[in-house]
Amino acid sequence: MKIETAMDQYARYLLVEKGLSKKTIQDYLDDFSIFLDDFPLVKDTDDLNEEMIEGFAVEEGEKARSRSSIARRLSFLRGFFLFLSKQGLIDYSGEKIALPKPERRLPNVLSEEEINRLFNAIDGSSSSGARDLAMLLIMYMAGLRVSELVSLKLSDVNVQKRLIKVRNGKGDKERTVPVGEAALIAYEDYVNLHRPETKNADKSDFCFLNKFGEPVSRVYFFLQVKKYAALAGIEKNVSPHTLRHSFATHLLNHGASLRVVSSLLGHAHLETTEIYTHVNSARAQQEYAKAFDKEG
Repeated sequence: MKIETAMDQYARYLLVEKGLSKKTIQDYLDDFSIFLDDFPLVKDTDDLNEEMIEGFAVEEGEKARSRSSIARRLSFLRGFFLFLSKQGLIDYSGEKIALPKPERRLPNVLSEEEINRLFNAIDGSSSSGARDLAMLLIMYMAGLRVSELVSLKLSDVNVQKRLIKVRNGKGDKERTVPVGEAALIAYEDYVNLHRPETKNADKSDFCFLNKFGEPVSRVYFFLQVKKYAALAGIEKNVSPHTLRHSFATHLLNHGASLRVVSSLLGHAHLETTEIYTHVNSARAQQEYAKAFDKEG
């Protein structure tokens, strides 16, 4: 069977039987064009053999394709070969080629100077500003996730002991974390002076409320963080999670152990926290290059 005909049949199978979107199928067709570029002698299904899958993986690797792209293309090829095998058009064992693991991107982190600029960009004299300042400080100084921050309740914050009880997004796990004095001062300022002025504040036990007396949403907080980062002149791509990343990295910079940081972040596995050690390593390499890798 002509290779184009076989591919047309597979595309129709993916659309009708698998229910894939036309966009996904077109991506697969584009991937197959790349495969044919690497194996120009393939004209019919008789020209295919399963060693080509591994050969294609090598070719893609040598072209420095991203791991996610290679993984998608190999997954597509395996599916295509399996389809042809079931049609009796080729022999295919179905043996999997090990897909490359997804790249682990280093998290975006603010320096301590940038963190200070971010907080200083907030006008804490207004009700919304006082709330936002308290939220950003608590998120950074306690290393919270956004979902954990917006779901905080008044009873979760123990100002005297400087502790916060945190529930994960699913609500099935709790941890208690310390929080810095600056965050607690901002929190008390908002809760004691500004929160009571909010509509229906007395009917809610959530810490941070919008003007309607409902918990601040994740989307709104995301936009506020973006706004303050712009006001502070920070050119990095800053999101709420950047504060959590910065919290972890700064703790490690100041000598905290990986296990302590993992516990504070609420990571189930220590390996999850290890990415922050890579951030430190990458930064050290950058600083070394500035000092020593100069021409002349």
